Parts: sequence; C-alpha cells; structure tokens
Amino acid sequence: MSGRVDGPPPGKRPRPTWLSAAMGSVGFVVLLYVMEGVDTVADNRLDLYGVRPRSDEGLVGVLLAPLLHAGWVHLEANTVPALVLLFLVLVTGIARGVAATAIIWVVGGLGVWLVAPANEIHLGASTLIFGWVVHTLLRGFWDRSGRELLIGVLVLLAYGGILVGVVPSDSGVSWQGHLFGALGGGLAAYLLGRRRDDGPGGRGAVGAGGTRGAGGRFSG
Repeated sequence: MSGRVDGPPPGKRPRPTWLSAAMGSVGFVVLLYVMEGVDTVADNRLDLYGVRPRSDEGLVGVLLAPLLHAGWVHLEANTVPALVLLFLVLVTGIARGVAATAIIWVVGGLGVWLVAPANEIHLGASTLIFGWVVHTLLRGFWDRSGRELLIGVLVLLAYGGILVGVVPSDSGVSWQGHLFGALGGGLAAYLLGRRRDDGPGGRGAVGAGGTRGAGGRFSG
C-alpha cells in the first residue's frame, strides 16, 4: 500500500529560515521603537510598568519590562545588539529560538522581581540581550555543532565584554536583570539542546543600564 506526503503547493517555496529570522529580529526592534514612541507621547508613564520587585503590580513588568526603555538613548544602545543576537538565536530554528527567548524573558524578569531592591523599577531589553549572548555561547556545546560553536566564538569576540555587566554595581545599571537574563540564556541552551547518545543506535533528544527617576534602574 503506497502512501503520499504532500509538499508545498506548486510554485510556492517555503520561506528560508534566515529570512524568517531576519524578519523576526527586525519586527521585534520595530516593536521596541513603537513602544518607546507611545511612552514618549504618554510622558514616560509606561516606564512605571517595569519590574517592581516583590510588588503585585511589579509582576506585570515581568512581561512588559523588556519592551520598555528609559528614553531614546537607552533604546538606541540596545538596537544593534538586539538585531544581531535575536537573528542568531532564531536562524538555527525559529521555534527553538522563540522558546529560548521565552525562557530568558521569564527567568530574567522573575529573578529581578525576587532579588532586586524593592524601591526600584527595572526595564530594558538588555535582560534579553545578555540571555541571547550566553545562549549562543553555550548552545553549540550542548548541540555538539561545529557551526554553532563558531557562532558562539564570534559572539564572544563581539559581545563577550558586556558580560561584566552581571557584576553588582551602584551605577544605576540593572545588574540583576543582566545576571538573571544570562542565567536564563544558559538554562535555555541546556533545556533546548539537541544532545545525542554516543554509540551505535544513539538518537537525538531535544533535550536590561541607567536610571529612570528616583530609585529606578534600567538594564542595557
């Protein structure tokens, strides 16, 4: 009994992964600029929806903080890293990249909510940026992929210096956001890594920086 597997409709080719990754990266950054434009028109009131540690209202910031920035200079500083790193996270698999970003987003936000001082507001996309850096550094190790290891080395050379931002400081930078974003990136690399059992018959298993107002902090 013969079977048939339907392919794409005649004349319609699947969109290349690199193109989908580029569109996702650019679309995310466009969203950041739209949010900052709305925030500017609203006299920066959206910044109040950043992560406010250990307050019920501050939990909203776990979802919104990476989309908010303390002004255009803050956003501009995050633009190129977000474009490059999100593209690199997505280009090896869109679903996997989105899952990694979700893990970084939640771990970063909840970590800040749990441990940062209670009188601060944390916001900015660099929680994600730190997570993406660590994710791309480690994913090749878990995947045992030469290509991904090479990407990790290039990311280390280009952006490895920012990892000093996980060190505690009093400069108004949300080092907590950087730290927990990085931890989320490492966790995502481990959980989503395609590890293979050794030997015959083994099978693969898929396994935010400055101040906004008094006491406020932003990552990035």
